[in-house]
Amino acid sequence: MPEPFIHHLRVRFAECDPQGVVFNSHYLAYVDVAITELWRAALGNYQTMLDRGVDVVVAEARLRFRSPARFDDELRLEVAVAHMGNTSIISQHRICRQDELLVEVEIRHVTVDRATLAKLPIPDWLRGGLSPWLLAPEPAPANPAPADPAPANPAPADPAPAG
Repeated sequence: MPEPFIHHLRVRFAECDPQGVVFNSHYLAYVDVAITELWRAALGNYQTMLDRGVDVVVAEARLRFRSPARFDDELRLEVAVAHMGNTSIISQHRICRQDELLVEVEIRHVTVDRATLAKLPIPDWLRGGLSPWLLAPEPAPANPAPADPAPANPAPADPAPAG
């Protein structure tokens, strides 16, 4: 399995709530920083994609909070590409403090035409750029389940109407 893309970030005081922990909405901002740095590593920068007429929009985000981050914590932001479909890219993010997992995030981006915002198939150059961080596909089962056999005595067809 490939190593995730990693970016480090230190929590700033302004990102903390009155309880002294990172306010929940900031984790999505951290994910945005990490994915922007992934684009930089994959393509040179985000602008490269825009210059080619392609953009991405967030279609879905799921967060799972495990433990809070606090002011001045150094966070390790890990990003892996879990799936690339026809128009969607699913990335998985782990936000960690040293070896402690704080937040898990899954984001689904959809590729769009920059001018019209219409869905656009993921270009080969974008697939290639992201491929070093693509998680290995799940292997096919060793003994796949057989297809349902045809019934031994199929039901008779409806009789023809009289008349």
